[in-house]
Amino acid sequence: MKRRTFFRTSAIGGTALAITGVTGCTGSTPREDSGRPDPADFELNEFTISGLQDKMSSGELTSVSLCQKYLDRIAAVDPLLKSVIELNPDAMEIARRLDEERKAGKIRGPLHGIPVLIKDNIDTGDKMMTTAGSLALAGNIAPEDAPIVARLRESGAVLLGKTNLSEWANFRSDRSSSGWSGRGGQVRNPYCLDRSPCGSSSGTGAAVAANLCAIGIGTETNGSIVCPSGVNGIVGIKPTLGLWSRRGIIPIAHSQDTAGPMCRTVADAATLLGALAGFDDLDAETHINRGEIFSDYTKFLDASGLQGARIGIAREMLGFNPLVDQLFDQAVEIMRNQGAEVIDNISFETRRKWGGPSYQVLLYEFKADLNQYLSEHPGAPVRSLEEIIAFNEKNSEKEMPWFGQEIFKLAQEKGDLSSSEYLEALKEAKKFTREEGIDAVMDKHNLDAIIAGTNGPAWCIDWVNGDHFSGSSSSPAAISGYPNICVPMGFVHGLPVGLSFFGRAWSEPVLIRLAYAYEQSTKLRKAPGFTATLPA
Repeated sequence: MKRRTFFRTSAIGGTALAITGVTGCTGSTPREDSGRPDPADFELNEFTISGLQDKMSSGELTSVSLCQKYLDRIAAVDPLLKSVIELNPDAMEIARRLDEERKAGKIRGPLHGIPVLIKDNIDTGDKMMTTAGSLALAGNIAPEDAPIVARLRESGAVLLGKTNLSEWANFRSDRSSSGWSGRGGQVRNPYCLDRSPCGSSSGTGAAVAANLCAIGIGTETNGSIVCPSGVNGIVGIKPTLGLWSRRGIIPIAHSQDTAGPMCRTVADAATLLGALAGFDDLDAETHINRGEIFSDYTKFLDASGLQGARIGIAREMLGFNPLVDQLFDQAVEIMRNQGAEVIDNISFETRRKWGGPSYQVLLYEFKADLNQYLSEHPGAPVRSLEEIIAFNEKNSEKEMPWFGQEIFKLAQEKGDLSSSEYLEALKEAKKFTREEGIDAVMDKHNLDAIIAGTNGPAWCIDWVNGDHFSGSSSSPAAISGYPNICVPMGFVHGLPVGLSFFGRAWSEPVLIRLAYAYEQSTKLRKAPGFTATLPA
């Protein structure tokens, strides 16, 4: 979750509140070592799932050789990024078995043999830990795979390892630095190494952008997939709540949390989305009626998909950066040229109302959901939020050298989920973002989707002051639990920015069609150059 964005935009409902005048980056910027190979040079740069499958089908590559190339890439490049927090010691053996299956004529699907990295708040019932980046959970070995990880394995993907993140998914302090964790250190943006990767799915965003894996998985409560996707120049899908199971994921809040794909192309994201999609009867209540789920979302990829579409422009979520506004206007013109009907200046009448109730919901649900998660993980060294707070205070030199845990303390003070304050806040947050929010706007204008800028350019990493977010549009879809897709929109001074498509619950087929058509008409994704800092 983009914690600081939430605090600064809660009064106006997640609109783009500019943080201007950010000073140049200084201090502990890593420098490229001239003795190392060029980190921008990699033989598998920008390869898609289908391209890698072609190489394995032809025999040019095996899953073993493919995984080895990515592991070598991680060893060579990730010291610059700190995006990978742990490697899977069984990865090569898994790849070997999948190669044997391929030789025997058994292909599980499009992900067979494909290397993937997942965020370190997702349970894996193997030798890897699940810690949310916190030293308090060091040694936490999950008793079983999260359901989405079980589906990932069944699909034939190879789990290479886990990615670093904003510790506790950025729900510890309002002065945090996105991508920093006590266990993993600071993730850096591969386009410019002294810039933020956003968060909280920072490591997944940076690793996918830097071609350290074929595809990745992040999680989002409010912006934690779409912001690091936009800032790192990749595609991110925040699905409708319930499309992917949320069990086995270290939580913030069950009424907003979900995992989702983070990939370099819409096609790859759609492939991963379908492979892991499916209702989970044991999952927590999503507060959304079940809709239609597909096992294959690639059938909705349509390069002419903008033709005849009605798209609403959330211009009230712009205005935080004139160069981002220019890119957005260009994107709108491209959509018009592709046959879309654009309805400008749509307005959310409730946008000043949803932030406060949503924050209260998060505080209540974090305490309840985290304590429930810990009760189901007997190997966890801490048993409650209260014990985590005490651990952090005892180990403050390692866990709190730059920022504290004031959000934890606020959550600890809350009662249980039968509280009238919680129930009223939950009711209001959903009403203001659903029937009086996204649904109302789309009904009024008969829209297929709403678009807005995903983010501003990446800001300088600042451990003293914390993040300097410069715009966001994630809140309506995040709080409602509705889908949101981020695609590359271009660059501001070499720094990527994203474009968000969001809409009604279960509208992933429509959003994928529109996002893919935009992506194919622009093809703005470019591999990062690992610049140390922007030129003066």
